[in-house]
Amino acid sequence: MTPGPHHILLIEDNIDHAELTRLSFKECRYDTILHHLTNGEDALDYLLRQNQYSDPASSPRPKIILLDLRLPKIDGLELLEKIKKDKKLCTIPVIILSTSNADADMLKSYESLANSYIAKPIDFKDFLAMAETICSFWLQWNITPDID
Repeated sequence: MTPGPHHILLIEDNIDHAELTRLSFKECRYDTILHHLTNGEDALDYLLRQNQYSDPASSPRPKIILLDLRLPKIDGLELLEKIKKDKKLCTIPVIILSTSNADADMLKSYESLANSYIAKPIDFKDFLAMAETICSFWLQWNITPDID
């Protein structure tokens, strides 16, 4: 297991979904710190370390990004495209975490270079299992270069 803490950036405008995600990752056996932002504009500022997030101490590079598709200010797909086009951000795994099971949303996400697409589970037990699986694969087994 790789040493932690592992920073995870959650970009989710639904406060209830964000809290469910936070609780699920808190229960994982991995040392994680979840950073939550509610819109695409703030997320882009955080990732690019600009405006209120210019200090790297307040905007640590996430090991993974959990991204909702429907976001205010900058839509999730537009944000995904910006992340994957940036040389310093493109290696960060982006996992779409959406309520949508629509093939069109999945196709657009993968065409925009999402690393994974997960439909949000309804049951808390399933949400816990999902969080543990994400941590196991993306934090323990997946290897990405350190680009900062």
